[in-house]
Amino acid sequence: MYTDILRHLRDAVRRKRPKKGRTFSWFILHNNAPAHRSVLVKYLLPNNNVTTLQHSPYFPYQAAADFVLFPLMSSALKGRRFYNATDIIKNATEELKRL
Repeated sequence: MYTDILRHLRDAVRRKRPKKGRTFSWFILHNNAPAHRSVLVKYLLPNNNVTTLQHSPYFPYQAAADFVLFPLMSSALKGRRFYNATDIIKNATEELKRL
């Protein structure tokens, strides 16, 4: 069961990161899979002081940009050197406008 995996993870965190294990100050990021939303999991994690980070809702009409624009943009910018974040943003914005 998934709760057994989470208990194993909790024990591994306690062994490998003793400070985190003692204070229980760690986070876990779940996707929206049914096993992650089950009542048992929702009960287990808070009772072990584990903070669960939630994904934002999925919007299918927005996902197309990931599969179309970003590969085109990255291939156009491939091989170029950028020296700071402002330079990256400027060049990426120009490339998106061009596309």
